[in-house]
Amino acid sequence: MPFLRFIIAIFFLVSIFGVSNAHYKLSPTFYDCTCPNVIDIVRHVMEQIQRRDVRAGAKIIRLHFHDCFVNGCDGSILLDNASGIVSEKDANPNVGAGGFDIVDEIKTALENECPGIVSCADILALASEIGVVLAGGPSWQVPLGRRDSLTANRSGANSDIPSPTETLAVMIPQFTRKGMDLTDLVALSGAHTFGRARCRTFNQRLFNFSGSGRPDPTIDPNYLKTLQRLCPQGGNGGTFANLDKSTPDEFDNYYFTNLKNHQGLLQTDQELFSTSGSGTIAIVANYANNQHKFFDDFVRSMIKLGNIGPLTGTNGEIRKDCKRIN
Repeated sequence: MPFLRFIIAIFFLVSIFGVSNAHYKLSPTFYDCTCPNVIDIVRHVMEQIQRRDVRAGAKIIRLHFHDCFVNGCDGSILLDNASGIVSEKDANPNVGAGGFDIVDEIKTALENECPGIVSCADILALASEIGVVLAGGPSWQVPLGRRDSLTANRSGANSDIPSPTETLAVMIPQFTRKGMDLTDLVALSGAHTFGRARCRTFNQRLFNFSGSGRPDPTIDPNYLKTLQRLCPQGGNGGTFANLDKSTPDEFDNYYFTNLKNHQGLLQTDQELFSTSGSGTIAIVANYANNQHKFFDDFVRSMIKLGNIGPLTGTNGEIRKDCKRIN
């Protein structure tokens, strides 16, 4: 009997304080008991926002990607400047990023229903999936249970997040350092099948590419003329262009067809198909011909992305306001 009471006591302590952080794994059922309506709440808010902002899903998935590539998926990208915190929002790759207001709206809804339960990091992961589905893309069960960081890392954001002007030779190591391979790189780049980019993120391709005095030779000539009209030299660098010229607000595989036609918007996009000898070329061609394959690989890569260095167990906290630590 004393031994049985000891076993019961151990079970009780584990149920309260959680298992060791080292053995903890994310799970789609994490909130089943503590916030069973979490998915419905996030979906309801995303549906409302999508009606007034067709770019909502693209904004959120960008935040999730940029969050996970800096210190793991810990919601650090959401923190404002504060004492001891140098915000990642002011890092070069995040300047002009949207979607922070969407996260705040979702968080408010969740705090009203399940106060202090759902992390901001999990909001990014869950809202990303819902945003993809609302745009016609694939659905998947999102592993949950991340906790929020107590700090930010602006220097890490500047070094670890790929710039839109990177070459493939630079991007590949950025992905491999996070445990991601070539398939992940191409599949996750497929998130550029919806959303927008500002002229300043690609206008270096239009007139004086790499100091040559000429446009990027990998751009289709007719597409080049369209972009030059939209983003003239000395024009407004804040003007938006569609990342996917064919179906800009739908989540599909036309992004990859565009790359095959030399109509990728960002340098990082077109590099996937136009870098001679790269293993990414065959992957792009496969996805252009097989949307089902793209969707399957995209789901696997998104789950893999969401598992980069999460805080779990007793690490970090559950922020009450995603912009600041408790």
